[in-house]
This record gives sequence, structure tokens and C-alpha cells, in this order.
Amino acid sequence: QVQLVESGGGLVQAGGSLRLSCAASGRTLSSYAMGWFRQAPGKEREFVAHISGSGSSTYYADSVKDRFTISRDNAENTVYLQMNSLKPEDTAVYYCAAKYGSFLYTSDRQYAYWGQGTQVTVAS
Repeated sequence: QVQLVESGGGLVQAGGSLRLSCAASGRTLSSYAMGWFRQAPGKEREFVAHISGSGSSTYYADSVKDRFTISRDNAENTVYLQMNSLKPEDTAVYYCAAKYGSFLYTSDRQYAYWGQGTQVTVAS
């Protein structure tokens, strides 16, 4: 069992930055691929970014590529999402998720463990 807790959300002006954190407990995080997803009001949850267990491989949705960076510190059992050049359309609840395995996972149905989410609001 993996427990995930996100933090770092908030209100920011367009063009600003935020860093989200996802603290994990219950298992050694290095065995788990991690993903960030988001869900805006009235929309389905969508993939944002993925990082492999070792941190050597990352993958991003086209909508956030070159603006967001996913990283992890396995010693601290924490995953991060650095978000720069934020846009109003980035407004959503952001979730981190964990999946035991070493492949690329971009579907939310592939992830077994989820945090409670953190709200990110980008004002225009």
C-alpha cells in the first residue's frame, strides 16, 4: 500500500510558477513509476507528466512540455512537479499517482495509488 499526499498548490498569476510536491509513505518509492494528472471543472482527468522509478526517464503531455518539469527524490520519497509559465488553462486539481512497474504509464487507469489532490488556480 502506498499513501500519497500532494502539497504546493495555490493561486498564481499567469506567467508565474508553482512547485507541487507529492510525499509518499508505505513503500519504497524507487520501485514505482509516478505520474501527475490534473482535472479541471467539467473535464476528464488528464495526464500531465510521468517519471520512471529511477528518475532517468520522463514524459510530458504536449500541453505542458517545456513548461513543466517532473522530478523525484527517492531518498526523501517525494516527487515534484515544477510548473513555470503558467496559463489560466492550467487551472485544475492536480493529483499524483503511483504505479508499480518500469514502463511508461500515461493512462489514469494504469495507476493504483492516488493522492487527494491539490488545487492550482492561475489568474489571467
